Amino acid sequence: MTNSADTTPDTPELATLRVVQFFETLGPHDVVRLKDFYCSDALFKDPFNEVEGVDAIAPIFSHMFDALTQPRFVITHTVQQGEQCFVTWDFLFAMRQYQPNTTQTIRGASHLVFRFEDGAWRVAVHRDYWDAAEELYEKLPVVGALMRWLKQRANS
Repeated sequence: MTNSADTTPDTPELATLRVVQFFETLGPHDVVRLKDFYCSDALFKDPFNEVEGVDAIAPIFSHMFDALTQPRFVITHTVQQGEQCFVTWDFLFAMRQYQPNTTQTIRGASHLVFRFEDGAWRVAVHRDYWDAAEELYEKLPVVGALMRWLKQRANS
């Protein structure tokens, strides 16, 4: 993508700014716009998913809006080196079935690798890193008690 107001060429740094803004304002109706930010054959991996292609990535984010109340990302830091970017974030949400009025937070990071495709720098690889045990399972009623007990046993 080039700036329509001038002929400034696109860069990985501009792509990072676009992706950060996209995720910080992401709503359920924005998921269809992933193709504007991701390569058609992009790879996505997180603790629960590993898929290839923007058409396989979109349902992951759609499911997030179906399963959770008011999910949103807050980007806390970005570190860019050429075509690679590391982004730290807080993911805030409420669970529909458990404490629906309590905001939960998962802290994590994403490694993004950009590639030039169709005239713009887009995400070719998106790998999320976060601790599912600490950030999610420990917050659930039954599973959480078991996870905390296992953690205590491992630390003793």
